[in-house]
Amino acid sequence: MARSGRHNFTGALQASFLLVGLMFFIKAVELGAGISLAGFGIVPRDERGLIGLLFSPLLHGNAAHLLANAAPLFVLLTLLFWDRKYHPWRTLAFIWLASGLGTWLIGRGMTNGQLTVHIGASSVIYGLVVYLLVAGFLMDSWRAVFVAIGVGVAYGGIFYGVLPQSGPISWEGHLCGTIAGFFTARHNHG
Repeated sequence: MARSGRHNFTGALQASFLLVGLMFFIKAVELGAGISLAGFGIVPRDERGLIGLLFSPLLHGNAAHLLANAAPLFVLLTLLFWDRKYHPWRTLAFIWLASGLGTWLIGRGMTNGQLTVHIGASSVIYGLVVYLLVAGFLMDSWRAVFVAIGVGVAYGGIFYGVLPQSGPISWEGHLCGTIAGFFTARHNHG
């Protein structure tokens, strides 16, 4: 049993490293080539912006934006992939796509007269936080309860980010990620 748990944790670390590493690779390509791939983000209610449903969480405005998302995403993905009862790939895919679709539907299309492109992994982070919290109460597992408590203590303060605010932060993405995480947990464990 211990060997299986260690194998699951190693696999969780590898999956998390792969996904977060891909974000760093993309930012390195952007910086190295002197380009921005932000155009592949979510442009609300514009069919060209639908490509962002797939790519938006991988793109970040600058290194500080990437670093702010990388650590929490790595931790949350590791927790998700560590326990197969969370249905990690299905859960991640649904949160990723549903939070993107929600942002595409309700996101700001213009800010100060300029087209708004929503990028960054924070919508997925919000979705994973809520998913792990809600799943902890719905699953018949002490481990899930302890994960929920730990996630609540570590990341519970992020919820002010779902409130409408001006500026470059996509509160709409945060809100849609939160909703996606809740409904995914209810669907998987309700």
